[in-house]
This record gives sequence, C-alpha cells and structure tokens, in this order.
Amino acid sequence: MPSIPSVNTSPTADTQAAKSGANSAMGKDQFLKLFVAQLQHQDPMNPMQDSDFMGQMASFSTLEQVSNLAGENAKSNAIGLIGRTVTYKDKDGAEYTGTVEKVSTKDGKPSLTVGGTDGVDPSSISQVS
Repeated sequence: MPSIPSVNTSPTADTQAAKSGANSAMGKDQFLKLFVAQLQHQDPMNPMQDSDFMGQMASFSTLEQVSNLAGENAKSNAIGLIGRTVTYKDKDGAEYTGTVEKVSTKDGKPSLTVGGTDGVDPSSISQVS
C-alpha cells in the first residue's frame, strides 16, 4: 500500500496562523469578509444553494447577536459594582483597593472610576466586598 506524502503548509499560512495567535476566534467582521469572498468566487455554473446561503446568513446573524449580548452583559455586570469596594491591579501590577464611584463606556467597553481613579478595567478586579 503506497504511503501518502505529507503536505507542507505555505509560509503565508504559517504567517497568518502566527498573526491570529490567541485571538483565533472568528469575529463578525472576518466572517462577513469570508462570506463575501465566497460569494464573489463561486462557480457561476454551480452557484451556492439557497439553503446554504440562508444557513450562513443565519450563522452571521447569530454571531452578531451573541456579540451584542456579551457587550451588554459586561456593562450590566460593571453597573452592579457601583458602591462596592473592589481590589484591582493596574497595568504595572500594583494592587489598589477603593469604592466604585462611576461606570462609563470607553470604546464600547465598560470603564470604572474607583476611589477617584478613572479608567479601571473591570477585568483587572481580583476581589469585591
């Protein structure tokens, strides 16, 4: 029985995989670009079936709604911290404790004001009391 030779990936594929790194999950922008490219390069003599098209559009819609829901969930969780005492680490790793005074949105993400310090990332909180 003949053996199947191994297939080497191209440098472009390796570079693309390295660029994706930890953020390898496909977002809605990447999904839409891939979908449009698929439509542009389909065989005109054998186009995509309606059911396939609708299935992919449903997937895109679901991805967008889950993304929106996750953003709203993060905001509501941050609002629940107002008046609570939290311990957080800043970018340099120093630990601080203070009361959450305000929640604002910066670039679509929640940002806290803790003990007079603006711009505290809710994900940096290690303790809530």
